[in-house]
Amino acid sequence: MFDIVVKGGILPDGRQADIGIRGGKIAAVEQLPEGVEAGEVIDATGDLVSPPFVDPHFHMDATLSYGIPRVNASGTLLEGIALWGELKRVMTFEEVRDRALAYCDWAASMGLLAIRSHVDTCDDRLLGVRALLDVREKVRDYIDLQLVAFPQDGVFRDATAWKNTVRALDLGVDVVGGIPHFERTMEEGARSVRALCELAAERGLMVDMHCDETDDPMSRHIETLAFETQRLGLQGRVAGSHLTSMHSMDNYFVSKLLPLIAEAQVAAIPNPLINIVLQGRHDTYPKRRGLTRVKEMLAYGIRVGWGQDCVRDPWYSLGTADMLDVAFIGLHVAQMTHPEEMRRCFDMVTGENAAIMGLEGYGLEPGCTASLVVLDAGDPVEAIRLRPDRLAVIAKGKVISRQARNDARLTIPGRPASVRRRHHAPGT
Repeated sequence: MFDIVVKGGILPDGRQADIGIRGGKIAAVEQLPEGVEAGEVIDATGDLVSPPFVDPHFHMDATLSYGIPRVNASGTLLEGIALWGELKRVMTFEEVRDRALAYCDWAASMGLLAIRSHVDTCDDRLLGVRALLDVREKVRDYIDLQLVAFPQDGVFRDATAWKNTVRALDLGVDVVGGIPHFERTMEEGARSVRALCELAAERGLMVDMHCDETDDPMSRHIETLAFETQRLGLQGRVAGSHLTSMHSMDNYFVSKLLPLIAEAQVAAIPNPLINIVLQGRHDTYPKRRGLTRVKEMLAYGIRVGWGQDCVRDPWYSLGTADMLDVAFIGLHVAQMTHPEEMRRCFDMVTGENAAIMGLEGYGLEPGCTASLVVLDAGDPVEAIRLRPDRLAVIAKGKVISRQARNDARLTIPGRPASVRRRHHAPGT
């Protein structure tokens, strides 16, 4: 007997299979007999059944704070950072906690069940750290929340950031973060990469740095990050987030840089919605869009995952906790329009991101954690095109969200009574 059976779904690799769930784990992925005993049967016939969506780059301490205490008038990264400095002086523990929990409700409804959130450690109170540690505990039964100790104002630029980053790790924050391009000099930025990677190596932790989030082609801290990763034996445990300066770098230098990143097994996390909104603000035309060199990285075998970064905060006024929005925009800006590339974009918000975060038990195989999403789409490409309703979300063996199929109803003489925008073309 199963607790739940998901019947007739289409898996991302194209197989049609039933999924039997028992005791919070996937117990079977096969064609189960009709009338199989189960506490609940979810009919997913013809619908895409996917492992949960994963966001490897987010700022949950700032989410849903848009307009407090004011709006980012210029729309720039630097004004957003300044505005965050104003906000964190007036925010309370309860406000950060409650906004984060509300966002987790959004995420649960969208099948986003694993999130890596950077949390600012440039605050002697460590208010955001304490609030998100509380949230991590509250949502643990349905969302895996991984926290990054992030010295937002620079680990050396801010007088107490190093001490507070260590304090945050002592409190149980999972990953070491940094922002080398925001230190006072290039030399200080490189020193911060070295010191923070050494801290991670000493503690056996992963590293995820905001790296070169700028239009300046001379911001090359990713080179230092790749070097320190190899020097300290951190291969496979390090990610460079944003990497937008690579959009503007000299092609010859990039031809040297990409093999170094691949050799060091450093993952890349571009954040397309935010990168294309914040970068290029000082340009007239041609106007740079700031996304890093995604296709070139993939060609070198570098692990790349799409991140969301922000939802309704000092840097970004929009967002819905939908990782398919992120894949959709990323696909367009990276010009990944071949069917295989579009399917790769789907994997970049599911399996690739799970690998970047080091998630255990992720996937749709027997023995994996029973977390999955049923989507009103027939395959991964259609899911990106439609960003469809999540008909059911199962987290760790329990159904946590349901949504009715929402077909449009027409009243046009001679035409169908309802419209569903699902459509399969040859080759997709």
